[in-house]
Amino acid sequence: MQNQGVTLWFTGLSGAGKTTIAKQVEYELKVRKCAVEMLDGDIVRTHLSKGLGFSKEDRDTNIRRIGFVANLLSRNGVIAIVSAISPYRAVREEVRSHTDRFIEVFVNAPLETCESRDVKGLYAKARAGEIKQFTGIDDPYEEPVDPEVVCYTSEETIEESTAKVILTLERLGYVPKTHKQPTLRTYALHSQDYYI
Repeated sequence: MQNQGVTLWFTGLSGAGKTTIAKQVEYELKVRKCAVEMLDGDIVRTHLSKGLGFSKEDRDTNIRRIGFVANLLSRNGVIAIVSAISPYRAVREEVRSHTDRFIEVFVNAPLETCESRDVKGLYAKARAGEIKQFTGIDDPYEEPVDPEVVCYTSEETIEESTAKVILTLERLGYVPKTHKQPTLRTYALHSQDYYI
């Protein structure tokens, strides 16, 4: 059985662990020979959404663009993995409504945990007023109401969070079932700040 295309959308605060888990899921799917592409919010902003700021309108435009590309990929048999804060519930639901197959993964970590993992010092700059409209500090993050997967990264290991996502993909028939455990990349196991 070949994998089906689907948009796998990771949302959560900066530092919650979206990119870490998304990369691990991507690796596991590639091990299984699935067609997969990763759309990371920071990288997309550099290329697809260059010039956009951080107003609500610009953030929504950025998410709509990512959603459009992800849906194109998933309609053509690719598992499109999106890792983006995507703080506003309404635009996430809008993207879902325009996407053929959509799985929302809420990467849930308390704000204090995210701040403790802040290797770039962004939260500290936001609290000092050096960065404006920073999600979780002076701009809201609206949690998903009914996501397909919730990863509690302050309580779970990478293995546990990754397994939740993979098992959901298997249960919904997007990837073939296997009896093997997910294969973790060794760098992830030894990194002290692996949830980024």
